[in-house]
Amino acid sequence: MTEVRKRPTVAIVGAGAAGTLTAVQLCETATRRRTPLDLVLVDPAPEAGRGTAYATPDPRHRLNVPAGGMSCYPDDPGHFTRWLCRHGEPTVSAADFATRYRYGAYLADTLAQAVVRSHGTVSVRRLRTRAERCTGALAGPVGPAGLADPAGPVELHLADGGLLTADSAVLATGPAAPTSAWAPPALRTSPRFVNSPWKPGALDAVREDAVDILLVGTGLTAVDLALTLDRPERTVHAVSRNGLLPQPHALGPAGAMEAPSWPRDLTLSALRRTVYRHVSRSVRTHGDWRPALDSLRPHTARLWRSLTSEERGEFLAGEGALWNTHRHRMAPTTAESVTRARTTRRLQVHAGTITDVVESGGRLAVTLSNGRTLRVGWVIDCTGPGPRLEDPLWRGLFETGTAVPGPLGMGVATRDGRLIDTQGRSLRPLFTLGAPRRGELWETTAIPEIRVQAAALAQQLLAPPARRAARRRPVDGLGLPLSTHAEAATAYRNGLDRVLKVRAGAEDAFARAVALDPGFALGHAALALLGHECGAAVDVPRALADAQRCAHERADERERSFVEVITHRVQSTDGDRALIRHLDTHPADALALAAAVPTIAFSGVTDLDDDYALRLVERTSPAYDGHWFHTSLLAFLRQEQGRLHEAGELAHRALGVEPASGHAVHALAHVHYESGAHEAGRDWLDRWVSGQGRGAVHRAHFSWHIALHELALDDPAAVRRRWFAQLAPGRVTGVRALVDSGSLLWRARLSGNWQGELPTSEVLDSVACEVLERPATAFTALHVAVALTAAGDLPALRRLRDHAAGADPVQREVIAPLCDAFAALVEHRFHEAAHGLDALLPVLRKVGGSAAQREVVEETLLYALVSAGRCDAARRLLDARLDRKAAPRDRRMLAGLPG
Repeated sequence: MTEVRKRPTVAIVGAGAAGTLTAVQLCETATRRRTPLDLVLVDPAPEAGRGTAYATPDPRHRLNVPAGGMSCYPDDPGHFTRWLCRHGEPTVSAADFATRYRYGAYLADTLAQAVVRSHGTVSVRRLRTRAERCTGALAGPVGPAGLADPAGPVELHLADGGLLTADSAVLATGPAAPTSAWAPPALRTSPRFVNSPWKPGALDAVREDAVDILLVGTGLTAVDLALTLDRPERTVHAVSRNGLLPQPHALGPAGAMEAPSWPRDLTLSALRRTVYRHVSRSVRTHGDWRPALDSLRPHTARLWRSLTSEERGEFLAGEGALWNTHRHRMAPTTAESVTRARTTRRLQVHAGTITDVVESGGRLAVTLSNGRTLRVGWVIDCTGPGPRLEDPLWRGLFETGTAVPGPLGMGVATRDGRLIDTQGRSLRPLFTLGAPRRGELWETTAIPEIRVQAAALAQQLLAPPARRAARRRPVDGLGLPLSTHAEAATAYRNGLDRVLKVRAGAEDAFARAVALDPGFALGHAALALLGHECGAAVDVPRALADAQRCAHERADERERSFVEVITHRVQSTDGDRALIRHLDTHPADALALAAAVPTIAFSGVTDLDDDYALRLVERTSPAYDGHWFHTSLLAFLRQEQGRLHEAGELAHRALGVEPASGHAVHALAHVHYESGAHEAGRDWLDRWVSGQGRGAVHRAHFSWHIALHELALDDPAAVRRRWFAQLAPGRVTGVRALVDSGSLLWRARLSGNWQGELPTSEVLDSVACEVLERPATAFTALHVAVALTAAGDLPALRRLRDHAAGADPVQREVIAPLCDAFAALVEHRFHEAAHGLDALLPVLRKVGGSAAQREVVEETLLYALVSAGRCDAARRLLDARLDRKAAPRDRRMLAGLPG
């Protein structure tokens, strides 16, 4: 009889940021691993994700970490920034500071998306109540490290009288509630004392009252409330022992630093000396202390753990306030508002403590330890979280010995996030993260730390992917095994086949493969490749992060290697060499070979010598045994060598086996063009586009090839008809519109085959702003520069030049000076433009693509030479072009040159 495995249940107590991040990671990890899971979130809040921190609707309340550091995913840092771009803030950057309310919406939406994607594997419930007590049996046998198998169950007693039984529970309760123990008794009992300012309605009466107020505490909470309660007729006072406000973030990047070398015997005094020297070096090098402090962030928890309990206490007493004000900073706009309020004396900051409070006539006379008395209408507790977890759930765990306070009485003691009992054991399946681990980790309350803990908890709570019994795995179209099930493999084969044929629908097929198996690394990597290189509608960083997670959990060596290749390619770090290394080991990986050869689909290897792609195809030949795809690639590269007759024969051989092979058709199109057979090439390709080519993904590119023949034949009417019928925006969009439609317009203008206004703006409007401002590849950047030149957009050309100067080596070497030359052309500095363009011709092949595509630079050079009056140089260039191939257009231009 087959045993039916029970679905495990995980309860998350708290649906604020920490609980939401944990739920996201559990949903996605369970889905990748195909692990059935019941997930229950227990929280009375109306919406997940907000908690206390992100519920404030005040637009003046901004995050104190830039958007680039607030992603839900530690391996996808741009996720939040991209979310903002898709939700009404298209110009936001990673350095901007979003509002807290927007971030709460992001957390809620990310969880909702994770729940949708996990449907069928994970069931998610929300219980709008509180957990007040936790009981249950001990977990399974204790291992050598004191850890136990979380066999549970855990029983959570709820405030509404319900009982929730779970196999394990994550207590994501957030920071401890403030205690107000510092307040004199007369203040604690006063109706004019607000001890929980973030509770709904807590500040209603304060807002209606025009009197002065006192904030106790000068941290980020006090800053937020000072902005909320600021009004012209009111003075807001703020007091703390040190009177220090948080420091502001820098207005722009101040540079980056490596962390210092730590002393071997790390005492507090040695640590203090090392950090102060490191800060001084930062000020000397960058003119700013922030890079030094930021470089400590990855090491803070380890440094904290290396200190003794006495040293930690000494640090808190001596440097704790200084650390907090410099480490937890204000957004620049917030700091500007605070400075304005202080300058006008509407915000006054005091150093001291409250020693006495007298209430009279609805007002409070508050005496400070510095001797000053403030007369205010309200006192608001902004001292932040208390050191101890005091709510009923935690109190019960402490009373039963299931949990013990953390170091220095802060938070709770854990071992890798799992609660430790009074005997130092981890016997119950109870976990926590974020603020409750403050005593153990010190820095653990910010999103960058909590998201890492959430991902680690998901790995702990869910069993690793089961090792399946050895069996025959499904294979791709060339016989390579795939780490997925048969149905997803079928979808992947369909996508691969479409890529190899250059047919439409590959993106949808790969998307179906990962929808059927979210843990299929190769499917995610293929989507990332299509998005990065082909402009497919793919969230590339997200697809890449998914590929990396899946490859870590379930993939063979070839699949892991391919994911590494795509990682390098997307991140522009040694992408070509990583691809070559992969193909040396796995020559039959057709998708990798397609990415390596610069043809119609991908930019290919560009940072190696000119003939490397050809040698690569020749070297991999034995693995394909004459397969039509490999023959098509070889045909294309032979025409690039100028071996046109051989290229034509190879293309016809491939088409005889697979008439839909786009690579073979592409090779033949180039053979016709480079040999000057413009009429035959036009007619043959026109027939193919109308027949077999109807399903080609780059059909516009084949139309572009036909239009090149029509340009060479000096037929402006045909060029215009082709443009409006097959190449105008609406019929072509995105990167394809740049590469084909935009370059055709410019070439038509240069040769006198387009009279009147050039509709370049239509092309630019059809392309995503990100592509125009920050093209990912040099090949795309070349065509952005061409389109911007055709539009005469000098500011955009200069922005592109700045981007290229900081991008990959090919963009720095080729695209940046190309933008300078094009800008000179737009400004009618023709001699300078001609000089710059002529110097770039020898290195132009590095951008990838074909000679016919790169020819647009040569044609621009010809225009610059003629415009500069350098007719002899223009004549030599036209003679060289006519020696390569006949073209009525070039003969007409040569005949028109003076003298």
